[in-house]
Amino acid sequence: MFLLDDWFSGADISERKKMVFLTVSELGPEDTSRNIIEIIFQSSWLKKQSPVCAVDRILKVHNAPATLARFEAYRDAVKARARGGRPGAGRCTADGNELLRFHCAALSCSLGAGGATHLCDAASSSCAACGIVRDGFKFRAPGVRTMATSGRAHDDAVAVGGEEGEGGEGERRRAMLVCRVIAGRVKRRCEGTAEEAEASPSAEEEEYDSVAGTAGVYSSLDELEVLNPTAILPCFVVVYKA
Repeated sequence: MFLLDDWFSGADISERKKMVFLTVSELGPEDTSRNIIEIIFQSSWLKKQSPVCAVDRILKVHNAPATLARFEAYRDAVKARARGGRPGAGRCTADGNELLRFHCAALSCSLGAGGATHLCDAASSSCAACGIVRDGFKFRAPGVRTMATSGRAHDDAVAVGGEEGEGGEGERRRAMLVCRVIAGRVKRRCEGTAEEAEASPSAEEEEYDSVAGTAGVYSSLDELEVLNPTAILPCFVVVYKA
């Protein structure tokens, strides 16, 4: 009789496990989670000069148990440092200062189309969305950038990587990752004003976990660069036409 453990044996054990656990499933119109995510996505687009983009499909990410464990372990480490008396800990002692953030990624496949639950071979297709869902975020100095709004995340991705995406002109699709983020202790960049300088920790203070850019209309942490990619857990993927 064929056993799942037998299938996991062999040189490609890690890849086979990823195929089982790191999959996505499409949320239907009747799903409460889908409605909530779509409302959050659309309401934070904040592009008054242009129509709100069209949502094509919303997918739920089924993270591997090991991925969830690493995320929770990082949260516990942040909370432990906060309980140790680190200045400015704030919410860190309660939940690690967890936030809901957006990260836009290029999509070069039909992820989730037609009820498909598999990820493409991101290594050969350069599909950033599938690569993140499969392998997590990769650290790039100064950190992994996340945004408080979907519109800012889209603009940032376009500015960095251009207009890559699945589909032709007029129906280009991109993937917006809705993520849980353990922000931990946040360092604010000093932008030259007395108020911001006072809010920013000095170089002599203890280490921080993320760095915030300037405040925006929607949030005081409109832009946030997370120093440890383990602190970011993709939970939903909004595939939309830009």
